[in-house]
Amino acid sequence: MNKILPTILLVIISFVAYGVYTQANKSIKTKRIECQSKTTTFEKISIEEPIKEAVNSLKANKYTLTSAIEYSKFMKSNLVNLLTKEQADEKLENIIKNYIEDTSTQAIPNENKLSINYYIYENDKEDKGKKNNDAKAYAGYLVFEFKYNNRLVYKIQSDYMDLNGNDIEDRMNCAIKSFTSLN
Repeated sequence: MNKILPTILLVIISFVAYGVYTQANKSIKTKRIECQSKTTTFEKISIEEPIKEAVNSLKANKYTLTSAIEYSKFMKSNLVNLLTKEQADEKLENIIKNYIEDTSTQAIPNENKLSINYYIYENDKEDKGKKNNDAKAYAGYLVFEFKYNNRLVYKIQSDYMDLNGNDIEDRMNCAIKSFTSLN
């Protein structure tokens, strides 16, 4: 009996330790909303106070867009003949329309517009600076910065996987959904 007790105790401690380890790693990988788990996504909530006002500004259709696309330079770009900055802006505007609410009850001064700065980066897989195959696994990424009263309130980066950019619109929608879910 004395020999069995330490073995049982060791097994129990092992199960508990494994459970704690699994839960700790799970929480690191868990994303705040479901669409963020489709691809590698990072987000940063910079300041908490004006988040509600910033989200309300978007919902009241009081925002400005600034955008850019960086096409690959060392390899032949797949995106250059498929997506322009203007087309990307149009896609994003159409997505944002789904988040606009009735503005008759919201009083937001014009000087407090939300500024959405975003860019699309096409992964340049022939860039000699790429250190490993993981750096070549994605087609590119999108970075969104949401600024309110000239202060960064939210930033999100999300990979897109399709070389032709067919999932860029989905990643844009995830960025807007992630931002509006902060309200």
